[in-house]
Amino acid sequence: MESGVLWRRQNLVRVRLLLFGLIFLWGGVSVQAMERGADGEFDQRHSSHFILYQDVDIDQTSGFHGSRRFEQRVLEVLESAYLQLDGRLGLRPPGPIEVIVYDPVVFQQRFAGLFRFPAAGFYGGQVHIRGDTQLTPALSRVLSHELVHVAMASEVSDYGLPGWFNEGVAEWFEARVVGQRKLSVQERVFLQSAAKSGQLFSLQELSAPAFGAFGPSAAQLAYLESYAFITYLAREYSEVRLREWIREMARTRNIERSSRRVFKVELSRLEERFIDELVAGGR
Repeated sequence: MESGVLWRRQNLVRVRLLLFGLIFLWGGVSVQAMERGADGEFDQRHSSHFILYQDVDIDQTSGFHGSRRFEQRVLEVLESAYLQLDGRLGLRPPGPIEVIVYDPVVFQQRFAGLFRFPAAGFYGGQVHIRGDTQLTPALSRVLSHELVHVAMASEVSDYGLPGWFNEGVAEWFEARVVGQRKLSVQERVFLQSAAKSGQLFSLQELSAPAFGAFGPSAAQLAYLESYAFITYLAREYSEVRLREWIREMARTRNIERSSRRVFKVELSRLEERFIDELVAGGR
């Protein structure tokens, strides 16, 4: 696939890492011990379930476009997503959850070497986010997405979740938080083309805990295919069943068994049906 093919995110291809040891690559230091950033220091603000540190280069502190307003809105998005975690996924991670929003330049300088292409966020004990000077829709979705990884880690920290499950559920959740239930026309056309040309990954090929080793084009397809598979399950079997499946997975640590119990069919058969629908040009 060419790297210029339309991607469902129009800003950055995002790598999500749940490799907990990875945080030690940059020392695993606390925010307090980090180097000073764009504004000279990390501002801190608390909410019911989160501790937010932000280092975005915002010119003013007060006012509608000030840093305090930015921090409040980020926490509002996080708390809203937190409330939806249990209802949609059956997950409720313990707090406080540390979220660090960096100035984009600082984020790039500090973490660019960890990825094969630009990243907008990742989780490694703390949520690390490439920030902006305002709360954009893209930033809101990244926050929701990474919160799923926090929840997954708290539920199954001793089990390496397959990347397609981990990333697919996170992509689906961030879409549902903003009211999106299905793939866009462009996304579906992209996947149908990949399916008909035999370029889709198998779930087995997407079973590594993260897609961090994928190049840009492969990661683009891996994220979208994972998201599409979870969307397919939610549509065909209901969001209630999807939640039950996720909870069963967290309980048993066994995707095959969880799929048989909840969907009454083997995971391999679910995969076949999903691909058949794509090839046929279905919904």
